[in-house]
Amino acid sequence: MTNDPLVFQMGIAKNKPQSYRKKTTFKQKQCPFCDVAHLTDIYKRNGDLIWLHNKFPTLRDTMQTVLIESHDHNGDIATYSKEHNRKMIKFALSCAEEMQNSGKYESVLWYKNYGPHSGGSLIHPHMQIVGLEHENGYKYIRPNNFEGESLFKNQDVEVNIAQHPVQGYTELNINSLTKKDLALWADWIQSGVKYMLNIMYNGRCDSYNLFFYPREDGGVCAKLITRFDAPPYFVGYKLSQVNDEVTLDNEAKRFKQFFDHGSIIKA
Repeated sequence: MTNDPLVFQMGIAKNKPQSYRKKTTFKQKQCPFCDVAHLTDIYKRNGDLIWLHNKFPTLRDTMQTVLIESHDHNGDIATYSKEHNRKMIKFALSCAEEMQNSGKYESVLWYKNYGPHSGGSLIHPHMQIVGLEHENGYKYIRPNNFEGESLFKNQDVEVNIAQHPVQGYTELNINSLTKKDLALWADWIQSGVKYMLNIMYNGRCDSYNLFFYPREDGGVCAKLITRFDAPPYFVGYKLSQVNDEVTLDNEAKRFKQFFDHGSIIKA
């Protein structure tokens, strides 16, 4: 398997708006997603959910798009109403599927950055849907990355703590097996975000990534990954690490309790 990295275009990136960088110009500090009246190249819209072209396509041979999740500049999945979160997840899935079904791309990546350690540049809540013209973005991903210590399963949704994480150490997999009960799927995703930010690691986590992967059975896996400094085994060797079995089992039980009790649990 060859390593064909995506080419990052620095000349475009230098003008991107930034929320986290300390030294930024006034223009870079302004939030373009708050200025809805001047947004252009909009593909689809449902209320304050807006899917549009990314004005700063920093990756070569890609189609980069952005999905604005809310009008609330400081909002997030953890703070949305249950109804808005369900609506947002369903809308985002439809946009990702539209891009996938176009037949224009080798693969389509759908993900979200949140927090200063997530690799994102803007605070305003948004997701990214990116079409790779010549690259299989899932070539390092395996079906067992979506499996683990199961804590919930019905005919539509399965939730587990990953035993074969992509990076490590603790990743939450929320699998939509049929793409039918999207409300329950969205509820588990929202609960997972709250759990990661407030309970896991005793609330020390301030950043996460949410990745969506197509499953071989036609479903989709939403994977939540806490973001701290990446471990050297992963940086240098692409070797992920996973917590021991006792820790994973305990995390699964706590997350299930957290969901069952309406996101109220003592750390």
